[in-house]
Amino acid sequence: MKKWLIPVIVIAVIVYGIYNWAVGFQNTAVETQENAKAKWSNVESAYQRRNDLIGNLVSTVKNAAEYEKGTLTAVIEARAKATSTKIDANNLSAENMAQFQKAQSGLSGALGKLMVVVEKYPELQANKNFLALQSQIESTENRIKMERDRFNESVNIYNKLIKKFPGSFLAGVMNFDEMDLYKSNPGSENAIDVGEKFKE
Repeated sequence: MKKWLIPVIVIAVIVYGIYNWAVGFQNTAVETQENAKAKWSNVESAYQRRNDLIGNLVSTVKNAAEYEKGTLTAVIEARAKATSTKIDANNLSAENMAQFQKAQSGLSGALGKLMVVVEKYPELQANKNFLALQSQIESTENRIKMERDRFNESVNIYNKLIKKFPGSFLAGVMNFDEMDLYKSNPGSENAIDVGEKFKE
């Protein structure tokens, strides 16, 4: 074998190894990033389910508590704002998520006032449809918390991947930026207990 072939072969092996490593990193980074975005879709889906249930709840309350128009209007307006606040999964910035959370918190506050008001209506407390909706909203609040936690876990996996050396070098070259975690309002880490939480 000619002597000049040895360094060429060594260089070719090194280049091939670096290429495989870079491709492997990119594929893993894309996979974990897309997984985090999919988890965000699950968060929005859980909030959408709550919004749908609240619409049904408002209709039920409206029929039984006709004098509470102001409270019902506040819930309807907060629900409309929460429903219209969406985030593109490709633009999950801390600012956008804070705006999303603010709209959802506004709806939670309006819903809380509504739940306090309905205590004045014994017929609602005995209404099976109302009780079923109340129970479904409670379970949906638990689902929302679970989906937010899963989103943050997947973002954490992605962020660790792109921050650890030597992956951090490739992340910079390939434009893989850190993703922001979902940060809820203080106290909202606990799922809402509809009917009890709002009495406070």
